[in-house]
Amino acid sequence: MTSNGVFTTTVEQPIPPQDLSGIVGHRFIYTYANGWQYEMYVKNDHTIDYRIHSGHVGGRWVKGQQVDLVQLDDDVYKVSWTEPTGTSVSVNVLPGKRRLHGVIFFPAWIREHGERTVLFQNEHLDEMRTYRDQGPTYPIYEVPEFAKITLFEHVGADDDNVISVAPGNLPAGWSDRTN
Repeated sequence: MTSNGVFTTTVEQPIPPQDLSGIVGHRFIYTYANGWQYEMYVKNDHTIDYRIHSGHVGGRWVKGQQVDLVQLDDDVYKVSWTEPTGTSVSVNVLPGKRRLHGVIFFPAWIREHGERTVLFQNEHLDEMRTYRDQGPTYPIYEVPEFAKITLFEHVGADDDNVISVAPGNLPAGWSDRTN
């Protein structure tokens, strides 16, 4: 830490202090500028559950996705992961500003056949890996978008009930809630 309170990374201290309490145990619903609506639950410091309410693969949902979660600055977090489908995602979350920026890197097979992933992924892991391995992988379909966080709520950590049903099994208007 410098005298002005700014953390400087060094070889000896490559990671700034991490306080993940502002995101762990929180559910948030967000809508990208392209209209795609997602929901993420940060279950703990290394796992998320999520649902996709609309968009290219709307209807898809996943539990227990391993992620890299870091705090970049006060109230600024980055969540990154690679899925069994071959899709990679990196999301910067600014809860206080109700802003998010995500980049999704879809392999070509998902751009061509996104409907194959519209399911509860956990019950189809071998199938997703087979599709991934069959490809095609390239060209990668990059989707960089800003999003507005419309709902941000603390629901507690490690709760398997927060995201427990498919988006289509939720009551009408459920994902339109705001706070």
